[in-house]
Amino acid sequence: MKIVKAEKIHYEDLIAIWEASVRATHDFLPEEDIQALKPLILNQYFDAVDLMHAIDNAGAPLGFCGVHEGNIEMLFVAPESHGRGIGRALTEYAIKNQGATQVDVNEQNQQALGFYQHLGFTVTGRSPLDGQGRPYPLLHMTLRQ
Repeated sequence: MKIVKAEKIHYEDLIAIWEASVRATHDFLPEEDIQALKPLILNQYFDAVDLMHAIDNAGAPLGFCGVHEGNIEMLFVAPESHGRGIGRALTEYAIKNQGATQVDVNEQNQQALGFYQHLGFTVTGRSPLDGQGRPYPLLHMTLRQ
């Protein structure tokens, strides 16, 4: 596995990973929210972050991470690749090479909360709404120095 810069030609593969991962880990999101977010991520959010993706030896994408101004804005791993260290590798890359020190996690996503805590992030705040103003509370996390 290696981590490389994601380009527009990779976006269709990455949005497929996003959707599969969201369906596997964000069971609190209704279908209409998934469908509303998908074009935003594909057409706006990917371009708004420093987007890296993990690929296998054949070049197939395994997961991706997007960072903006020190915040991990998105981290998604293909469900069939969960538990193989890809999320950890992408997060460590983001910390070491992209200056990531913060992340927001959906409060309902306890798996992600535990993942980031295991990597040294601590909860430093909470917002009752997500970034789109929907009622999905966010936990603000900061990397312990």
